Amino acid sequence: MQSGTELRRTAAGRETGRADSNDLFERWQQHGDRAARDELVRRFLPLARKLARKYAGAREQFDDLLQVASLGLVKAVDRFDADRGTAFSSFAVPTILGELKRYFRDLGWSAHVPRGAQELAMKVQEARERLTTKTGRSPTVHELAEYLELSIEDVVDGLETAAAHHATSLDVPLDERDGEARTLTDLLGADDERFDFVDATVSIAAAAQHLSEREREVLALRLFEDRTQTEIAQQIGISQMQVSRILRRAIARLRDCA
Repeated sequence: MQSGTELRRTAAGRETGRADSNDLFERWQQHGDRAARDELVRRFLPLARKLARKYAGAREQFDDLLQVASLGLVKAVDRFDADRGTAFSSFAVPTILGELKRYFRDLGWSAHVPRGAQELAMKVQEARERLTTKTGRSPTVHELAEYLELSIEDVVDGLETAAAHHATSLDVPLDERDGEARTLTDLLGADDERFDFVDATVSIAAAAQHLSEREREVLALRLFEDRTQTEIAQQIGISQMQVSRILRRAIARLRDCA
């Protein structure tokens, strides 16, 4: 526990630091001293680093967020009015956070999401973080809706929209079974058996050019319209026996052309 003398020294140090910073702001804003501006940025860079680390995670690289936070710090240095008597950090924090949130809103999405949906997603995410910190567990949808004074449907929409913030690679390993690692592709995809049918259709169409008009007609009715030999015979006015012979002859020619 600090003594009264130590507390007074700490307070005096803070006042000295603030006065020193105010002097740097005066040199920059009134005299255009870029060295003073650079010193201010260097002095408060740990603040930007702390805020960037708060938002960093497995999906967002810290170096990228630090650049965004540093840009917010520079903007705060250029916009700060020391004559108002407020501490620079009180002005810089919301400025830097605003820059970080703008980055997530405009550049951090893997898919195009309308601005209103983005803002709702960010609002729900921030509320979830605050409630998690407060209760030590992840809040339910009902708790989020009550906290934000929103409908459950809006909260669910916000959570679903937040899931579009990042894309998941189809090649990411999921688990290992029988000595082989599976990916998301293995779960989502399957071979379409109709591809073979397409290839066969193309081959038949090319080979059918060598058939007579009657043979092509009978073959099309049998294979593509699934007509019986009796129905084909009735439609084109020949006997069922003739239909059978035409089909055998046409199929034999197709095999010769294959």
